[in-house]
Amino acid sequence: MYDIDLIVKSTPVPLSIQRKSEEDAKAVFAQIQGAIESGEPKLLLLTCEGKTEKQLAIVTSELSAVQLSQKTMGAGDGKRTGFFSIATGDE
Repeated sequence: MYDIDLIVKSTPVPLSIQRKSEEDAKAVFAQIQGAIESGEPKLLLLTCEGKTEKQLAIVTSELSAVQLSQKTMGAGDGKRTGFFSIATGDE
């Protein structure tokens, strides 16, 4: 499963959708990236394959970043990938 996180201006929490295949995830990522680059505000409609009832509509001019990451299916420590991380302690 692949997560596509959308960072919205003036919003601290990312919006996210999921895609099952890497190819589909990369296609959605490219679509969102192209919408951001165009600079033209338009409505972007997205659905989630992980939670099929989840739908998202956002005006592209409000997007500041998009991130694509593979969701790991490990033991699950509750951590989620992000744009940055801060290491603490002596390593």
